[in-house]
Amino acid sequence: MEANVAVPAALIADPARAAILVALLDGRAQPATALAYAAGISAQSASNHLGKLVAGGLLKRRSAGRHRYYCLANTEVAHVLEGLAGLAPPVKSLETPRSLQARQLRAARSCYDHLAGRLGVTLADALVRQGWLAEIPGDDERYAVTDEGRGRFAAFGVVFDGVKPDRRGLARKCLDWTERRNHLAGPVGVRLLARLTALGWLERGNGPRGRGVTVTPAGITGLRDRFGLAVEGAFTLQPVALSAA
Repeated sequence: MEANVAVPAALIADPARAAILVALLDGRAQPATALAYAAGISAQSASNHLGKLVAGGLLKRRSAGRHRYYCLANTEVAHVLEGLAGLAPPVKSLETPRSLQARQLRAARSCYDHLAGRLGVTLADALVRQGWLAEIPGDDERYAVTDEGRGRFAAFGVVFDGVKPDRRGLARKCLDWTERRNHLAGPVGVRLLARLTALGWLERGNGPRGRGVTVTPAGITGLRDRFGLAVEGAFTLQPVALSAA
């Protein structure tokens, strides 16, 4: 018997439910009121949609005292959403984003649990260029972590010895929906974003619309010295250009 893909597809197809799911793509849990705001709907309507998404296995509901919070059920849901974004027609406004939020999301954002946007793509390219990762001939889904790269990652505080790879390996390619190029996902991508955040080089946004990632002044220096990336401008909420040094 084949899987009935129409069921999850129908859940995602509703604009309000799609907005709720996208609002949770940073991997953090949010209350129903915040998700109602993100989707532009009433609290009662949000409650109805959230119930369907939980019943359909796309969301999980967590309780903390009297409060309830919602998050994506697993990383596969996030991969599906990002994949659909990659299949969607290019958004013309991405060429010259007008809103502060749009500019920041294109510059740098979290893709569930790893780094995406122009910064994520540029960093992945730098890791390949500097020999931390290597392209695998004929493989469009994975990077190889080189022997030299294991040592460099460990020295940087990103250790994944003993970590069980997901079904696509330690270092997965994830097609970036704004840049239409790959950024780094998988266990390596998850731990790298966590390390960059722990160092104070990156700061993640707050709230259901807080997928944007900001590079701090320490991050501007660190990304340049460690990975050879030149981040032009202050990289707060202003549009920036990223280039490999």
